[in-house]
Amino acid sequence: MPLPPHSSSRRDFMKRFAVGAGAVAAMKAPAVLARVGERVPPRQKLGIALVGLGYYSTQILGPALQHTQDVELRGIVTGTPAKAERWKAQYGIPEANIYNYETFDRIADNEAIDIIYVVLPNSMHAEYTIRAAEAGKHVICEKPMALNAEECRQMIQACRDAGVQLTIGYRMQFEPHTQEVMRLGQEQVFGPVRMVQAGAGYREGRADHWKLKKAMGGGAMMDMGVYSLQAARYITGEEPIAVTAQAHTTRPELFTEVDETTMFQLEFPSGALATLYTSFGMGVNDMYTTAADGWFYLRPFSSYSGIQGASSNGPFDFPQINQQAVQMDEQARSIRDGTPMRVPGEEGLRDMIVVDAIYQAIESGERVEIG
Repeated sequence: MPLPPHSSSRRDFMKRFAVGAGAVAAMKAPAVLARVGERVPPRQKLGIALVGLGYYSTQILGPALQHTQDVELRGIVTGTPAKAERWKAQYGIPEANIYNYETFDRIADNEAIDIIYVVLPNSMHAEYTIRAAEAGKHVICEKPMALNAEECRQMIQACRDAGVQLTIGYRMQFEPHTQEVMRLGQEQVFGPVRMVQAGAGYREGRADHWKLKKAMGGGAMMDMGVYSLQAARYITGEEPIAVTAQAHTTRPELFTEVDETTMFQLEFPSGALATLYTSFGMGVNDMYTTAADGWFYLRPFSSYSGIQGASSNGPFDFPQINQQAVQMDEQARSIRDGTPMRVPGEEGLRDMIVVDAIYQAIESGERVEIG
């Protein structure tokens, strides 16, 4: 289904190891890590513009960009003039690098900006990724990549046609505890993985938030569910072949359009299974993996900080890092050096293929095979 025409809608480190993305077999060297609160000296950097100045940009990405080595904040796109003024004053952003949703396409003429980071409601990811590519800018797109797999394919093709790189904001794949469980699972350190259990969620009570609107790509599965899905994929290193799924709500008056809690079960080619869940009705954040000859877990497993892990061999502990700074630095280096992304657009597509199947399984109440 084609996208609609452009619219003006708004919106030395304890260990060194290398683990690729869950669906990528090639191993990659880890990023040089910027520790939490550490400010790095200036050096030659790429310029990034954040599109959408909601919570994640304001509270997380903006501050993280003050601690990056290879990329720096040079521009913003917002439909709210008051936000533009605050960001201009706080970060010293030149007026020429401030855009709204009507003037966005003029960013093509701005040589100071190399990367567009799309931090908009999910329904706007495809449009602004494609427009950024058409402007000749590399793209970081927040998760989930889009509303469905078909939109993902269009985004990948647009970036390929424009000769720009596309990567997804899967910060966890840059986090060292997470990289360790990827290694434990994919290298079968404790034998083949038998079961992955993971849950991610919080209690959402804002009745007017876009995350409760189906048309904007809301719902627990689209928001927090991707963390659980990613865990099963990057621990096994496999793509699921079938899914069953169930949706539940305890507040039907609030969740009239989207899922409050979703549980889904994945089957993998090796025989590994995954029992996964996500919720806007409860706070949960844990992962436990059972292998043939041992186990390992993270608790919490997808938080911005404080991640801790253990295995059959005992606890493992790595430095706490600024996940977003590490993520953006490595993505910028890949763009600058022309090297493959740790999490390219194809990784986001693989997730959305499964998410599409999950919704189909919920609707049908049947096991759905994933092609």
